[in-house]
Amino acid sequence: MEIILKEDIKRLGYKNDIVDVKPGYGRNFLIPQGKAIIANDTNKKILAENIKQAAHKAEKAIEDAKALAEKLGDTVLEVRTKVGENGKIFGSITPLLLQDALKTATGVELDRKKIDFSNSIKEVGEYKVELDLHKTVKHTLNFKVVAE
Repeated sequence: MEIILKEDIKRLGYKNDIVDVKPGYGRNFLIPQGKAIIANDTNKKILAENIKQAAHKAEKAIEDAKALAEKLGDTVLEVRTKVGENGKIFGSITPLLLQDALKTATGVELDRKKIDFSNSIKEVGEYKVELDLHKTVKHTLNFKVVAE
Protein backbone atom coordinates (compact mmCIF):
# COMPACT_ATOMS: atom_id res chain seq x y z
CA MET A 1 0.00 0.00 0.00
CA GLU A 2 1.45 3.37 -1.02
CA ILE A 3 0.98 6.29 1.35
CA ILE A 4 2.19 9.88 1.61
CA LEU A 5 3.65 10.77 4.99
CA LYS A 6 2.39 13.96 6.62
CA GLU A 7 5.18 14.03 9.22
CA ASP A 8 8.59 12.48 9.88
CA ILE A 9 8.34 8.92 11.18
CA LYS A 10 11.49 7.30 12.49
CA ARG A 11 12.69 4.29 10.44
CA LEU A 12 9.92 4.83 7.86
CA GLY A 13 10.49 8.17 6.13
CA TYR A 14 10.24 11.92 6.16
CA LYS A 15 7.35 14.31 5.59
CA ASN A 16 6.02 14.23 2.00
CA ASP A 17 7.76 10.93 1.19
CA ILE A 18 5.79 8.30 -0.69
CA VAL A 19 6.43 4.96 1.00
CA ASP A 20 5.12 1.40 0.78
CA VAL A 21 3.72 -0.04 3.99
CA LYS A 22 1.67 -3.07 4.87
CA PRO A 23 -2.06 -2.36 4.37
CA GLY A 24 -2.95 -2.96 8.03
CA TYR A 25 -0.28 -0.55 9.28
CA GLY A 26 -1.47 2.12 6.87
CA ARG A 27 -5.24 1.71 7.34
CA ASN A 28 -5.26 1.00 11.07
CA PHE A 29 -2.53 3.25 12.40
CA LEU A 30 -0.96 5.83 10.08
CA ILE A 31 -4.09 7.16 8.34
CA PRO A 32 -6.38 7.33 11.42
CA GLN A 33 -3.61 9.02 13.46
CA GLY A 34 -3.29 11.68 10.73
CA LYS A 35 0.31 10.73 10.03
CA ALA A 36 -0.31 9.74 6.40
CA ILE A 37 -2.76 9.83 3.50
CA ILE A 38 -3.36 7.36 0.69
CA ALA A 39 -1.11 8.01 -2.32
CA ASN A 40 -3.69 8.16 -5.12
CA ASP A 41 -3.27 10.27 -8.29
CA THR A 42 -5.02 13.33 -6.85
CA ASN A 43 -2.98 13.34 -3.66
CA LYS A 44 0.24 12.82 -5.64
CA LYS A 45 -0.54 15.89 -7.80
CA ILE A 46 -1.28 17.97 -4.70
CA LEU A 47 1.96 16.73 -3.14
CA ALA A 48 3.96 17.68 -6.25
CA GLU A 49 2.52 21.21 -6.17
CA ASN A 50 3.19 21.59 -2.46
CA ILE A 51 6.78 20.39 -2.89
CA LYS A 52 7.28 22.82 -5.76
CA GLN A 53 6.06 25.73 -3.62
CA ALA A 54 8.09 24.67 -0.59
CA ALA A 55 11.39 24.29 -2.49
CA HIS A 56 12.80 27.61 -1.34
CA LYS A 57 11.83 26.87 2.27
CA ALA A 58 13.62 23.53 2.01
CA GLU A 59 16.81 25.25 0.87
CA LYS A 60 16.69 27.50 3.92
CA ALA A 61 16.10 24.50 6.20
CA ILE A 62 19.14 22.72 4.73
CA GLU A 63 21.28 25.84 5.17
CA ASP A 64 20.13 26.16 8.80
CA ALA A 65 20.91 22.47 9.45
CA LYS A 66 24.38 22.83 7.90
CA ALA A 67 25.03 25.94 9.97
CA LEU A 68 23.98 24.10 13.13
CA ALA A 69 26.25 21.16 12.26
CA GLU A 70 29.12 23.59 11.68
CA LYS A 71 28.38 25.35 14.97
CA LEU A 72 28.46 22.04 16.84
CA GLY A 73 31.61 21.00 14.98
CA ASP A 74 33.85 18.83 17.13
CA THR A 75 32.15 19.81 20.38
CA VAL A 76 32.52 17.19 23.08
CA LEU A 77 29.68 17.31 25.58
CA GLU A 78 30.06 16.25 29.17
CA VAL A 79 27.07 14.48 30.69
CA ARG A 80 27.23 14.25 34.48
CA THR A 81 25.34 11.48 36.24
CA LYS A 82 25.42 9.48 39.44
CA VAL A 83 27.75 6.51 39.27
CA GLY A 84 28.07 3.38 41.40
CA GLU A 85 31.31 1.95 42.74
CA ASN A 86 32.13 -0.16 39.67
CA GLY A 87 31.70 2.62 37.08
CA LYS A 88 28.13 1.75 36.12
CA ILE A 89 25.63 4.57 36.18
CA PHE A 90 22.25 4.51 37.86
CA GLY A 91 19.68 4.18 35.08
CA SER A 92 20.94 5.02 31.60
CA ILE A 93 21.77 8.01 29.41
CA THR A 94 18.70 9.08 27.45
CA PRO A 95 18.20 11.50 24.58
CA LEU A 96 16.55 13.88 27.07
CA LEU A 97 19.70 14.05 29.21
CA LEU A 98 21.79 14.62 26.10
CA GLN A 99 19.37 17.33 24.92
CA ASP A 100 19.75 19.15 28.26
CA ALA A 101 23.55 18.86 28.14
CA LEU A 102 23.60 20.19 24.58
CA LYS A 103 21.43 23.16 25.54
CA THR A 104 23.58 23.94 28.59
CA ALA A 105 26.92 23.65 26.77
CA THR A 106 26.14 25.26 23.41
CA GLY A 107 22.77 26.98 23.79
CA VAL A 108 21.36 24.87 20.95
CA GLU A 109 17.83 23.59 21.45
CA LEU A 110 17.45 20.33 19.55
CA ASP A 111 14.42 18.08 19.61
CA ARG A 112 15.24 14.88 21.51
CA LYS A 113 13.66 12.83 18.70
CA LYS A 114 16.48 13.94 16.41
CA ILE A 115 19.07 12.26 18.66
CA ASP A 116 19.53 8.69 17.45
CA PHE A 117 20.78 6.24 20.07
CA SER A 118 21.80 2.86 18.69
CA ASN A 119 22.07 1.20 22.10
CA SER A 120 21.61 2.12 25.75
CA ILE A 121 24.49 3.70 27.61
CA LYS A 122 25.00 2.42 31.13
CA GLU A 123 28.70 3.00 31.85
CA VAL A 124 31.10 5.89 32.23
CA GLY A 125 33.11 6.59 29.06
CA GLU A 126 33.21 8.31 25.69
CA TYR A 127 30.45 7.77 23.13
CA LYS A 128 29.21 8.99 19.77
CA VAL A 129 25.62 9.65 18.77
CA GLU A 130 24.05 10.55 15.42
CA LEU A 131 22.06 13.80 15.16
CA ASP A 132 19.42 13.89 12.44
CA LEU A 133 19.39 17.63 11.70
CA HIS A 134 17.70 17.28 8.31
CA LYS A 135 17.02 14.39 5.99
CA THR A 136 20.18 15.25 4.06
CA VAL A 137 22.25 16.60 6.97
CA LYS A 138 23.52 14.24 9.68
CA HIS A 139 26.08 15.09 12.34
CA THR A 140 28.03 12.89 14.74
CA LEU A 141 28.23 14.30 18.25
CA ASN A 142 30.86 13.13 20.72
CA PHE A 143 30.10 13.10 24.42
CA LYS A 144 31.58 11.85 27.67
CA VAL A 145 29.67 10.34 30.54
CA VAL A 146 31.37 11.35 33.79
CA ALA A 147 30.67 10.81 37.47
CA GLU A 148 28.92 13.58 39.36
